[in-house]
Amino acid sequence: MNQQSERLRVEPIEGSRRVGNSFRARVTPPGAPGFFPVGISSYLDRDLTPLLPPQQIPFVPQGIVMSFYGIVGSFSSSHLWRAIPWDVGGGYDRYDKQGGIIPSSRWGFPGENRRISTRFPVKNIQAIRMEVREGIYPRHAPHMRIEGQQNVPPTRPGEHPTPGDMERKAAEPARPPSVSIEGLEDEP
Repeated sequence: MNQQSERLRVEPIEGSRRVGNSFRARVTPPGAPGFFPVGISSYLDRDLTPLLPPQQIPFVPQGIVMSFYGIVGSFSSSHLWRAIPWDVGGGYDRYDKQGGIIPSSRWGFPGENRRISTRFPVKNIQAIRMEVREGIYPRHAPHMRIEGQQNVPPTRPGEHPTPGDMERKAAEPARPPSVSIEGLEDEP
């Protein structure tokens, strides 16, 4: 549902309902609880698991790591099972050149602040900053620097556009008010 015209562009933002999140939510629950008893059995030096004698796994460091993975895996999968049905983080960005406003809407967890909405007047955009990080975890992302606000990324979370796409995305909101485009140096 990516709609674009000369004056209005609506860009959907994918939330928790991603293939990777669904995969992790389904794969982690059967595996993670199995690691915890293996780690505990290595600590107690008792056979809590029928397939693996506790003497084969020393408690430091393997037993500690396996216990930690069992706990973290259980919590993260339960978090994903709560976030996916509500599509936490999903929403849209709308760039309205004619109205001079950039409204953004996201879904949160149920409660008082379920719907998170922001509105930025185009005239308050001071610059478009380009963040470029190279290395093991490369990142190329434009950010809108808005008067009195923190930098706002106009791309989807986890999206890594090519430098050409990044330039087009940065230039789109900058065109109407003649906003400058700045470079953002590599951050450690």
